[in-house]
Amino acid sequence: MSQGHELKVLFLCSRNQWRSPTAERLWRKAPELSVRSAGLSKSAIRRLAARDVDWADVIFVMEDQHKSRLMRDFRNDLNATPVHVLDIPDDYAFMDPELITLLSEGITPILTEYL
Repeated sequence: MSQGHELKVLFLCSRNQWRSPTAERLWRKAPELSVRSAGLSKSAIRRLAARDVDWADVIFVMEDQHKSRLMRDFRNDLNATPVHVLDIPDDYAFMDPELITLLSEGITPILTEYL
């Protein structure tokens, strides 16, 4: 990452309702990051598009099934973009304190490798 460049981080879950928007909210004010969230389901509030995948420097997904779907549906857009699976089930509401803890513990160590 070149100096002055924000790391572009994309958070994905199924419907972009609870997990990925919570992650986006947690990191959106970090000065070294530019963040977005989206969902992979047809019923997602903000559905993932190829432009999102092209934009991202690193992608975090909540479950293995999200990575599989991402690899299947956006294979040509991924290039060498790293995809990290957080193993966080769809058991939490938006900004749930336990979800915040799981996201912080899963994402922070990985982000420090890129910054």
